[in-house]
Amino acid sequence: MNNTRKLHDLGQSLWLDSITREMLDNGTLRGYIDEFSVTGLTSNPTIFDKAIGSSAAYDDSIRANAQSGKSGEALFIELALEDLRRAADLFRPAFDATGSADGWVSMEVSPLLAYDTSASIEAAARIHQQAQRPNLFVKIPGTPEGIPAIEESIFAGLPINVTLLFSREQYLAAAGAYMRGIERRIAAGLDPKVRSVASLFVSRWDNAVIDKVPAELRNRLGIAIGARTYRAYRELLASPRWRKLASVGARPQRLLWASTGTKDPKASDTLYIEALAAPDTINTIPEKTLLAFAEHGEFKGVMAEDGGDAEALLARFAQAGIDVDALATQLQRDGAQAFVKSWNELLQRIADKSKALAAA
Repeated sequence: MNNTRKLHDLGQSLWLDSITREMLDNGTLRGYIDEFSVTGLTSNPTIFDKAIGSSAAYDDSIRANAQSGKSGEALFIELALEDLRRAADLFRPAFDATGSADGWVSMEVSPLLAYDTSASIEAAARIHQQAQRPNLFVKIPGTPEGIPAIEESIFAGLPINVTLLFSREQYLAAAGAYMRGIERRIAAGLDPKVRSVASLFVSRWDNAVIDKVPAELRNRLGIAIGARTYRAYRELLASPRWRKLASVGARPQRLLWASTGTKDPKASDTLYIEALAAPDTINTIPEKTLLAFAEHGEFKGVMAEDGGDAEALLARFAQAGIDVDALATQLQRDGAQAFVKSWNELLQRIADKSKALAAA
């Protein structure tokens, strides 16, 4: 049995943190589904910026959409949804077989809206309607302004991937928004079966403190934060509040590990995949990391539901001068800014390509 299959059989979904038109055209994504038990994927502005910038595969579509009058954000959204619809169809068997627990793709609202509640609500509804696929999550960041947008979108029946979460507290805020949305649906006599995932970013923690902690603490902070958050996730699923919702048909908001590619060249390239093996979770994996784990990764056991030694380890980081609460806020802010940068570069790239293709 291969390594990825072991994680799948444990109850952890493996989603690809990548999409390109080439991997759809040449069967690469189909191969990952068949060979590595990949059952979903995620996208973001950085992923699409690299995909569109490094390939001529989008040129015909850019030209056609531009000729039909689309430009800027509207042109990009259609390019992205062309890919994501195809991917969603490939994952539809997993979606159907698991009763919609798995088999999802994700599309992000404009990162320019990270601090705009009402515009995020409107954009999420528009993207989901335009996608025309039941297994497409709309990604809304779990910023303070994003939290009410998540609640409203869940209440409206939209499947939401809460992105840019960095701490237990940010995760619990997202989970609270999800449950409030479901509770409101129940009170209104609506179907409580609205899916959601909460995406906790991991490796960026270690990248942020790599030169600020003793050598023995390097590449351990992200996993400790993950373990602390996993404990909170298991406690929430066992809580009376959640059990009451589940008893009338609500589905759990699954915890998703994001940013699981190793950034430190001195660390194992499968570090976060091996450390975050846990049932009822999702690991969204960069393509390079997926291939590395399939080749030489190891299954080293399952995460402790009680968080293991996470709190003791986090106390050592505190002693080393790391304020994890402040850093979580900073990482979320930096993450939002990084996506804005990629978004602006992406739209400029598409505009330049549109102009060049029209001239040709």
